[in-house]
Amino acid sequence: MPASTTMTIRISPDVKDKLGRLAHGTRRSRSFLASEALEAYVDRELEIIDGIQRGLADVAAGRVVAHDVAMSELQAVIDTARSGKA
Repeated sequence: MPASTTMTIRISPDVKDKLGRLAHGTRRSRSFLASEALEAYVDRELEIIDGIQRGLADVAAGRVVAHDVAMSELQAVIDTARSGKA
């Protein structure tokens, strides 16, 4: 089992009650469920930040496409799909 650490957070009584119901229904501890939820949230948010940073690096390096060019290409794909030629 991986090492863990303790962290104290404040949540509303309503969220605590819901977490308790979920824990009871899934036969998991509230701590386990909260840890899983927090890990998923942090991973998702870090992916978003990483994507933004990659996008900014692309802009800085000149790897961009003009909006009207991108929209024209997308419209061509949509038109092809609608005509059944995809």
